[in-house]
Amino acid sequence: MCGIIGFTGAKPVKNILINGLEQLEYRGYDSAGIAVLTDTGINIRKRTGKVAQLREAAMDLTEEAFCGIGHTRWATHGGVTDTNAHPHKCGKVVLIHNGIIENYRELISDYGLKNKLVSETDTEVVAALLDTLYTGDPIKAIRKAVDRMIGSFALCIMFEDHPGEIYAVRNVSPMVAATFDDNSIIASDITAIIPYTKDYFVVPEYHILTIGKGSIKVEDMNGNEVKPEILTVNWDISSAQKGGYPYFMLKEIYEQPDALDRTIRPRVKDGLPFLLEDGISDSLFDKIKRINVIACGTAMHAGMVGKYVFETKLRIPVNVEIASEFRYKDPIVDSETLTIVLSQSGETIDTLEALRLAKRKGSPVLSIVNVKGSTIARESDYVLYTHAGPEIAVASTKAYTVQIAAMYLLACRYGLVKGIMSEDDAKEFITKLENVRGLIEETLKNANRIKMVANRIMIAPDVFYIGRGIDYTLSLEASLKLKEISYIHSEAYAAGELKHGTIALISENVPVIAIATEENVHAKLISNVKEVKSRGAYVVLVSHDEPLNDSSICDMQIRLPEADSTFSVFATAVVLQLIAYYTSDAKGLDVDKPRNLAKSVTVE
Repeated sequence: MCGIIGFTGAKPVKNILINGLEQLEYRGYDSAGIAVLTDTGINIRKRTGKVAQLREAAMDLTEEAFCGIGHTRWATHGGVTDTNAHPHKCGKVVLIHNGIIENYRELISDYGLKNKLVSETDTEVVAALLDTLYTGDPIKAIRKAVDRMIGSFALCIMFEDHPGEIYAVRNVSPMVAATFDDNSIIASDITAIIPYTKDYFVVPEYHILTIGKGSIKVEDMNGNEVKPEILTVNWDISSAQKGGYPYFMLKEIYEQPDALDRTIRPRVKDGLPFLLEDGISDSLFDKIKRINVIACGTAMHAGMVGKYVFETKLRIPVNVEIASEFRYKDPIVDSETLTIVLSQSGETIDTLEALRLAKRKGSPVLSIVNVKGSTIARESDYVLYTHAGPEIAVASTKAYTVQIAAMYLLACRYGLVKGIMSEDDAKEFITKLENVRGLIEETLKNANRIKMVANRIMIAPDVFYIGRGIDYTLSLEASLKLKEISYIHSEAYAAGELKHGTIALISENVPVIAIATEENVHAKLISNVKEVKSRGAYVVLVSHDEPLNDSSICDMQIRLPEADSTFSVFATAVVLQLIAYYTSDAKGLDVDKPRNLAKSVTVE
């Protein structure tokens, strides 16, 4: 969950590292640090706080350094202090780390490392271990250390007596690398690399990289050289910049129409869903009798929307599983179960481990991910890439809606193959899916009215979301969004459950945001709304209804463009995202970097 970068070459390294860390800061922003190799040895600067504090602390570092490593931290082991910040140095070894070393206590004991340690981190244990094992051959020391370490790790290492070289190795935690001109660069993800080159490769697990000036050697743990597959980024650096928006989150909300177009339109042929170019043939669905959807957080909520469509339109049973729980419950999975895995980054550790369990049980695995070449993508049998482009804000927006769109494409193709949908039905479904762009664009015109809702709820200690059917699944995601970026306590409830206990929490002026797009339960939802309104709640109604001036129903209404509830989910999602965004902004919080959270969860 931390951000790492390393660079060696013909360019001064200090600003390359710090600028790269600013690109990676969404991966962790508790502290940051860099180490550069100069003629006088390795110089380290590290500070708690944002990268801006590091930049100030590093002003005295020389520009005549051409090799270095940098790190921005999301604390997992040890408090947020300057001492615990990376890089960590022990003897001739300095390194940075993303991940968790589970057996650090055993390593301290087995190698007598206690007196070498000054921080509380597992990372410093690795530095001390390497220093203990090092006899002049970096590769040999790294092999021995990796053989003893248990856990997840992405390590970038410099040895003081090997100037101009960086060594790297990983297990689970992601890294990508590239060369350009006489320079080499490695990082947690491509946002730090894209200013220099669009060509990169994913660092394979348990392979050691020797990174020199304009060259990268990759070898397995037995010393056999490996030629990695070179990938090409299909977006430019402007996609990872704010482009005039105050926060990435707002920019990414407004990017959703284009992101959906890029995800949907290439997969439509003659008006029907077409997945062959993704390597997904119709034969995949032949033996499938049930589906397990595995994901975490927002991705899980996208899976719940997909479940609703698969079950209501196609009548196939779907379980949505929390990835972190899936592999501890002895799940019922077999060759007739399709496992669909959702992850924006493709590196979510809980989801990855659940995927591996499903495969061991004989289930075909199809992943829906946004990052080409990610671990989840590479380990899946089939991959449906969402083309959202980089998502920098910690709170996911466009990744969520494109995941829903991908689930819809799969559902439609499945229904067509199984004969549950006729061609005419499928064409109508796809036409509506293609038209969601217009629904979102129309909804975004209501931004100022949505901002009024945020200004009303920003002072509330509690907020409740209610809905029925597909609206309830959207309530879950809306509540998560509000919690994670505004720090307001929020809960989502199926509206019919209010009278079974929850309504006791409703009192004067408690905000209740009610979503009412499902026609078949609309009257019942309105009855539930009246129940909370009669108890003094401040009600915001999100619906297709004509303008309501009935104070017994709501205090404010956000009208959605008219659409089938299956497809109005996209417009509804935008309304709920904007409520969270404007609430956080009104409270003066850092919308993109909420406390205690990081973008890519690569630790358990």
